Amino acid sequence: MSSIVRKIVAGRSIRWDEKRAQAAYEQGHWVSTTLVDALISAVNETPDRVVVIERSHSLTVSELHAQASMLAAELSSRYPLGSVISFMLPNWYEAAIIYVAITLSGMVAHPILPSLRAHDLRFMLADVDSRLIFVPSSFRQHNYVAMMSEVTDALDAKLDVVVLRGDAGPFASVESMLQGHAVTPNNLEPDAVQMIMYTSGTTGNPKGVMHSHNSLHALIRQLGEYWHIEPGDSFLVASPISHIGGSIYAFECPLLLGTTAILHESWDPVAAVADMQFYRCTHFAGATPFLAGLLAAALDAGTRLPDLKVFICGGASVPPALIQEAAAYFENAAVTRVYGSTEVPVTTVGTPDRSDVRHASESDGRAGTAEIKLVAGEVRVRGPQMLVGYLHAEDEGDVFDAEGFYRTGDLARWMDDFYLVIDGRSKDIIIRNGENISPKELEDLLVASADISEIAIVGLPHEKTGEQACAVVVAASGASPSVASLAATLAQHGVAKFKYPERVVLWHELPKNDAGKVLKHRIKARLLQA
Repeated sequence: MSSIVRKIVAGRSIRWDEKRAQAAYEQGHWVSTTLVDALISAVNETPDRVVVIERSHSLTVSELHAQASMLAAELSSRYPLGSVISFMLPNWYEAAIIYVAITLSGMVAHPILPSLRAHDLRFMLADVDSRLIFVPSSFRQHNYVAMMSEVTDALDAKLDVVVLRGDAGPFASVESMLQGHAVTPNNLEPDAVQMIMYTSGTTGNPKGVMHSHNSLHALIRQLGEYWHIEPGDSFLVASPISHIGGSIYAFECPLLLGTTAILHESWDPVAAVADMQFYRCTHFAGATPFLAGLLAAALDAGTRLPDLKVFICGGASVPPALIQEAAAYFENAAVTRVYGSTEVPVTTVGTPDRSDVRHASESDGRAGTAEIKLVAGEVRVRGPQMLVGYLHAEDEGDVFDAEGFYRTGDLARWMDDFYLVIDGRSKDIIIRNGENISPKELEDLLVASADISEIAIVGLPHEKTGEQACAVVVAASGASPSVASLAATLAQHGVAKFKYPERVVLWHELPKNDAGKVLKHRIKARLLQA
């Protein structure tokens, strides 16, 4: 019989297993303190230590504390304890202030990818009941002020909007919220939800993944233990801060592990190599394109990045040859594949042993604090760093088994007993440049087009992006759908560009089973043989 129950902590319902919670506390994975306590300790002990750098901007511990405290006071004066505060920002230093302020005020942080558009925003902001969102005025030629005007008009509940770095239009500027007095931190419960991050689902709409102060603490503690992280180390953070990876390197590690985050708002391998040399970066984590780009730029610059201790490479399709080549060139670094998800971040810690290139390149590494089991080839995992539930309990369905293991939907095998090798995904998610794409979300929008009778979108291997989205279409009579026409349809729905199919193939029919279900594995196999 399952020992897992629903428990109300700080006003939110979370999954709770008393026996496993007690073990997590006893083993030190979970603690009775939070990020706020770490911040206060840092202010007292190392106030001048730089925690965040972004171009010419930097934040010391005391500066982060002062600005976050003022913003937290403003949030506390406006919203009830436990309210959700969203931010949709590039890798800017202000995001660290906002994240810490949300935590200081006892609110729940909700990071959103800045590449998403109105279609996704309308759903997420209403679903999570966000009270306020921070956005840039513009970024990569996109007008966020205009988009937010459209989104707020479509929402039933009131949503406040605060704008950074530019014309705020009808909304408030972030400067107007940084003029008050510092807040006295709330007495936070370490088992309360600290962050909600959406992940693409296989059934269309994304689901809100809830992480507590303690699940994030367990995650950071694991990184410190296995990835050779020491106080004074520095992370180059080019992965989006609205991903679980980018967020922890930018917001959590600097306070819990004593590191510095070097933020890059856009991926530029040449600039990355320059900053890694200048700041003597010790750690970098990113998907395949980041490692490939970094290696090429380092070769061109004639540097082996001698300060680099660990490069963590995750996401779909990490070629063993790339890991081997990078490990050979970056002479002081362990370069390794890892495996995880938003639900259970860093399920495997990779093979952070420079002498073991075979397992680092040919497997996805060993488990750290997580327990992993394979059931009919499917990866099931649980651990102190796992989610404390989805925002809506009904979304959990059969996501967890009777023992509380998260059913990933990924297929794997063991290599040499202890090293996990991911062989594929039984779910349909496409991972392009480290971004998750839900095919069903796109299929549901595109099949309504007059040009399309049927459509199936699958992920195909791609040497630069890991995977690409390929749309296999049965066209309506006389129609000839194209990459451009599909993109135009998705643009009308406000879908983010990174989700657009990059290839369109026209077929007379889609393969199906006797029940009429489209057989995507057959579609993918046929495309790969072509």
